[in-house]
Amino acid sequence: MTTLARLGFAARGLTYVLIGWFAIAAARSGGAPGDNRAALGSLADSAAGQWLLAVIALGLLGYALWRFSEAWFDPERHGSDAKGLAKRGGFAVSGLVHVGLALFAARLALDWGGGGGSGDAEADEGAAGLMALPGGVWLVGAVGLVLLASAAGNFAEAYKAGFAKYFRGDLPAREAVVGAGRLGYAARGVVFVLVGWFALQAALNHDPEAAGGTGQALRTLQDQPYGPLLLGIVAAGLLLFGVFGIVQARYRQVQVVSPL
Repeated sequence: MTTLARLGFAARGLTYVLIGWFAIAAARSGGAPGDNRAALGSLADSAAGQWLLAVIALGLLGYALWRFSEAWFDPERHGSDAKGLAKRGGFAVSGLVHVGLALFAARLALDWGGGGGSGDAEADEGAAGLMALPGGVWLVGAVGLVLLASAAGNFAEAYKAGFAKYFRGDLPAREAVVGAGRLGYAARGVVFVLVGWFALQAALNHDPEAAGGTGQALRTLQDQPYGPLLLGIVAAGLLLFGVFGIVQARYRQVQVVSPL
């Protein structure tokens, strides 16, 4: 479980590096930035890339299992008060998201039909599915509020750098790593604000096509005044978050209780 968790941090980090890298290229060229699925899909064009996707799929699954164990067993003692339960609920949601990404990467690695559509299309389909349920509009609105709460959590991490306490004492260049983490969490916060806003708009307008994912959030930034600059700044933050995640894979203290 510890090995899988560390592999998961590395796989997630590499995914963010790719998202940031391609978004920076889009900011410079005027092309359309992609999401995590597009980033993983970029690796599928070679045999070496397919092997790497297989390792990433295993890592993302390991990360998901670790998040599920955090949500259920609480090895890092977040507690059962409102704040602790909110954190643990976020871990469970993160686990579900990374299971989906792991399956997507596995399908790409095995060349099973490309793995599915974009994250934006998946967001639209998910919103449509929820809206088909009784009270579905309220459920989509609740998803939007959860995403906005996640954005607030990312901004809090950027400000307080609470993640620093989980690093081992032998972490080299601690200040640089913490700085990269701060910028990365801030960039993720911006993306989550936009994705949460999309979900709220979908609920308020009863329009599932208004929902969107990371790709749409980055394109929305690109379409603003000084859009290439805004996109470039956020993209650089996402790339730094990826580098930060790869450092976490080596130096983060990982508390594990196996759910298996």
